[in-house]
Amino acid sequence: MSALSNEKSEVAHASSVLSSHSRDNLERRLVRKIDLHVSVIMVLYALNYIDRASISSARLAGFEKDLHLHGSQYATILSISSVGFIVMQVPSNMFLHWLERPAILLPFCMVIWGLLSTLTGFYTGVLLCRLFLGFAEAPLFPGSMFLLSGWYKRDELAVRTTLVTCGAVLSAGFGSLFASGILTGMQGQLGQASWRWLFYIEGGITIVVAICAMFILPNFPHNTRWLTPEERSLAISRLADDGYGRMDGSGKRTTMQGLRNALSDWKVWCFAVALIVDSMSLSFVVYFPTIVATMGYDKTVTLLLAAPPWVLATIGAFSLSRYSDNTQKRYICIAASNAFAALGFIISICTMSMIARYLSLFLMAQIAAGQIILWAWVNNTFSREPAKRAVAIAVVGAISGIGNIIGVFAWPLSWGPTYRFSYAICLAALGVSTAMFGIMHLHLKRINEQIERNEQNTKNINDLQDPVGFRYLV
Repeated sequence: MSALSNEKSEVAHASSVLSSHSRDNLERRLVRKIDLHVSVIMVLYALNYIDRASISSARLAGFEKDLHLHGSQYATILSISSVGFIVMQVPSNMFLHWLERPAILLPFCMVIWGLLSTLTGFYTGVLLCRLFLGFAEAPLFPGSMFLLSGWYKRDELAVRTTLVTCGAVLSAGFGSLFASGILTGMQGQLGQASWRWLFYIEGGITIVVAICAMFILPNFPHNTRWLTPEERSLAISRLADDGYGRMDGSGKRTTMQGLRNALSDWKVWCFAVALIVDSMSLSFVVYFPTIVATMGYDKTVTLLLAAPPWVLATIGAFSLSRYSDNTQKRYICIAASNAFAALGFIISICTMSMIARYLSLFLMAQIAAGQIILWAWVNNTFSREPAKRAVAIAVVGAISGIGNIIGVFAWPLSWGPTYRFSYAICLAALGVSTAMFGIMHLHLKRINEQIERNEQNTKNINDLQDPVGFRYLV
């Protein structure tokens, strides 16, 4: 649809009119303004995770018994939504790149998944709802990552990614508290089981929030109405100064060009394959209430105990992501986060001590920080072309869903209550994925060295493939 036809003139205007001091002041005000509007994504993420994870809480309130599930049927219900994620992420982000209206597309999809979340019934009905729920929820994650990359510089992305995704981290814990209240107080109301009320209430809240989000979310700098002309010019120029100068304007790639460029870049596939394995290590998250229940407490206490590890994980995520942005280091922060999680897996494998296993949950939850920084790294790596970036984010996210499908089958009830084999699978997957990300780290360092040599040896900067001073964040 509409392109940035006047971008070059706006960039020139911003550079010539604004003094360095006034530009800095305006940029700080602009960033705060953007932060305020995009922070609503945190609420969307929280509801997204709650809608998906509510089935884990419902399991403690008779979900399997009421629907007569047996064998691997529960795991199938958990995994089926990943089919929708895999299928829809790339088309939805390509459509978003063409539409350029995330403030419309993302809340609209949210309304759809809110409706689907309220639909429950017998086994086939729940299975179909979860399948379509995956299709409806698929645009949120890649669309949000693409939206952030259209507003923030590369060394701002980790903290902002944490800001908007911490809703999912917090909801992993507080969603259990919310579920506890419903499951305890709504049993038998209007002749319905409490786990059904859980879906009804959470789906209704999702729809209301989605409608409100349409009036708060931004689009992109060139078509967001609440920006002044001066702010719009600066929003574009500051990205150009950060190495985004060749992304848009008259040289803007089409959506199909972005698809071809993304699919032909091996870095996309390296990240995607690594994230398949990495997603397997995250399988414990959807079983978190079940894991906590192995400590022997009743349903209410179990759900209450599930919250504190994720509160600490959120604090850790903000601290580590701020360090990552300030130092412009990505891999070392991811590796540190994964090391804490690995220690948690090892403790759970080695002991059934209640105190030790509860401590291990706090350590495992620290994996959230690394995951958030990882997605900022993916965004950074494909920052140059928006069409390619939109597809690259979606491809990586979609293919990683294969790991989610595999991972949910790693926690059969027959392996409980120790779940040692499950933890071992998570530990192995985490080690392999961390090593694969290390390979990407070394590769990008070599590319940066080559870019620096090219700058030193060139006689004409116009012959350079990359803007002067551009470096991949590693």
